[in-house]
Amino acid sequence: MNRRHWLGATLCAVGTAASLVPVTALAEGGAWPNRPIRLIVPFPAGGSTDMVARHLAQGLSERLGTSVIVDNRAGAAGNIGTDAVAKAAPDGYTIGLVTSGPMVNNKFLYKSMPFDPDKDLAPIALVCEIPTVFVSNPEHLPARDLQEFIAMARAEPSAFTVATPGNGTIGHLALAELSLTSGVRLQDVPYRGDTPALMDLLGGVVQVISAPVSTFIPGILAGKLRGLAVTAQARLPGLPDVPTAREQGLDLTAKVWFAVVGPAGMPALAVQQLNEQINGLLDSAPSQSKLQQYGAVVASGSPEWLRQRIHADGQKWQQVIRAAQVKLD
Repeated sequence: MNRRHWLGATLCAVGTAASLVPVTALAEGGAWPNRPIRLIVPFPAGGSTDMVARHLAQGLSERLGTSVIVDNRAGAAGNIGTDAVAKAAPDGYTIGLVTSGPMVNNKFLYKSMPFDPDKDLAPIALVCEIPTVFVSNPEHLPARDLQEFIAMARAEPSAFTVATPGNGTIGHLALAELSLTSGVRLQDVPYRGDTPALMDLLGGVVQVISAPVSTFIPGILAGKLRGLAVTAQARLPGLPDVPTAREQGLDLTAKVWFAVVGPAGMPALAVQQLNEQINGLLDSAPSQSKLQQYGAVVASGSPEWLRQRIHADGQKWQQVIRAAQVKLD
């Protein structure tokens, strides 16, 4: 009886161990992906993040041979959707296209965060970056560039206002950095997004907008808006006539970047394959042309490069946020 019991227990253990092999192989072997992948976007449909995400999802679906489905989870400056990624099962089937807001800036803006971007999320790949632009309506502001506007604001500070897409946005932080850099305290008027700010700029309610460049490219190209400066290291290929802030003697660089991340503990194989396929997609001429329409510059690289970028941007924006005393709660 004891012998039969021992044999039964042994066979049961062997059977259990054998049944675990396919699970391990699925997590670490070549079976991934074998079902649709969910790409969470922590911002509303129709915005720049959503547009980049849908381009990415289409390209990855073709390259991976499985559907990549965009799932918009907006709210709390990107925190809600990014938290959903952080709390998802780390099996490689839920990832997120996030921005530098929830990955870097928000932890300095909010008293508490529902997730720790450094511990709860796995960097996969940097995708692209979009600089901010200082844009004006030439019918209401004679300044031809950012230096001229700063000179006008220094002479008469109360006469000028600068709109941003909202408190804590990269447009708001770029304006805060400009105030610190130039020594001129510019009046900030926060809006709920780019579009209402643009309407008031066209109507002469505000004189300048500080925001990511995407929304304003058509107006600048049509001559209805004037780009005073882009906050990038070099001029944008799609806006060659708009100078950078640095060209004008202002040490100012402000960009929102987009990156793919997953929950911490994702299978290394899934991270590696996603990184390779994303970089391959971004290296293609059609992708670069498409992203250029949004004012985006491709910024691909390894997961470790993304981790370093998160750390470097954290050091920079923490200083700006503290110096400008920006808080969201």
